[in-house]
Amino acid sequence: MTLIQGYLFRQIAKPVVGACAALAGIGILSQSLDQLEIIVERGQSVWVMVKLTLLAVPQLLAVILPIGLFVGALIALTRLQREQELTAVFASGVTRWSAIRPAIKLAIIGALVTLLFTTVIQPWSQRQARAEAFAVRTDLAALLVEEGRFVQGPEGLTVYVQQIEQNGLLKNIFIYQPDGDQVTTWDAAEARFSRIDGEPVVTLINGSWQRYSSRGVLEYLSFARQDVPLGQYAQVTDSIRYKPSDLYLPQLFNPSPRDLERVGTAGEMAAEGHSRLSAPLYALVAMAMALTAIMGGAYSRTGYSLRIAKAAGAFLLVRIVGYGIVAASAWNGWLNILQYLLPIAATAISLRLLFRALKPRRRRAWFRSAPGRARTA
Repeated sequence: MTLIQGYLFRQIAKPVVGACAALAGIGILSQSLDQLEIIVERGQSVWVMVKLTLLAVPQLLAVILPIGLFVGALIALTRLQREQELTAVFASGVTRWSAIRPAIKLAIIGALVTLLFTTVIQPWSQRQARAEAFAVRTDLAALLVEEGRFVQGPEGLTVYVQQIEQNGLLKNIFIYQPDGDQVTTWDAAEARFSRIDGEPVVTLINGSWQRYSSRGVLEYLSFARQDVPLGQYAQVTDSIRYKPSDLYLPQLFNPSPRDLERVGTAGEMAAEGHSRLSAPLYALVAMAMALTAIMGGAYSRTGYSLRIAKAAGAFLLVRIVGYGIVAASAWNGWLNILQYLLPIAATAISLRLLFRALKPRRRRAWFRSAPGRARTA
């Protein structure tokens, strides 16, 4: 890469990174607002909300990166053209292909990063998010514990906690546990919810329990430490259910009978796999259309608003059609080839328009003699 190409690469890369960061920030903010329910209704910590929000980011980046490339490249190229830096580059003897090569390299980098996210990071993060959400949904402590109130859970289980400390320690807990015709009450000075072999358990410290026997005799026992299993109240009748977006490529293209039964049809998983492999091609589409919007015509002092609007509309149309093809491919497997042909065709057409516009037009000289005027040799 020459000195001029390095300069152009840096000038384009900075706005692209800034645009991607801004879009990622908006996506993270949107996700965090959606996850507020975990704190408000589920009683989880802020760390759980932050973890679920960050785990959703890789899936957003597959959508954000092409848009960030398009917006950032438009910003950078508009400035370079307005300040006539591109004119100076061409005047120095740099060919047009050499001038756009840094932008193409940046698009290839964006495509490779997108491929990494869609094939490796996204399924990993989605599976972690599913597991975290499943743990939150089945967290009996979050459903039963509320400071200063009697909370009734499944099957009549009732829990009262006087105080909840920041480290999760419960002070002065009372548990009403019905079991058919028999009722057991527990009380303890301290308690803590945990899991033993995956089953929810409340550990009571310095407490006692009372129960009427079948003969009508009150039974009483004090203890220093006691684990009370609560698995029968957890209402966990299912395991973690994954979606096609949570599976890795080998699982999508070669699904097991279990995946076909619990995740989706073979057509849906094949469409998801081809969508992940074709998603990086839209980074090339974005850069090609941005180059055509700015450099695909004559220099204009008034700006390039119309050309930018046309390029933005074309990019939006191509991306929407791409999503439509993904949805249709789940039921018509032969449409999967269009997931690759659409972005490749859009890139080729954009580059064709760009290079055709950059070629100098040949003007034919027509020499016509004036009427009655003699021609000279």
